[in-house]
Amino acid sequence: MATGTVKWYNSTKGYGFIAPDDGSKDVFVHASAVETSDFSSLSEGQKISFELERDARSGKESAGRLTVAP
Repeated sequence: MATGTVKWYNSTKGYGFIAPDDGSKDVFVHASAVETSDFSSLSEGQKISFELERDARSGKESAGRLTVAP
């Protein structure tokens, strides 16, 4: 599982981005991933663990299975 820091998240728009700790490109996170996690929302600067998931239809990657970073 990858770890990173929430760069920004807008609950009104329903998406945001995570900056991975390994320095790779920012990862998109959708509200549906937040809703199915232990989080009610995400806050800028929050450390989280996540898995990269590929959308079968679009082929784009996003963060899923969000958990509190160890």
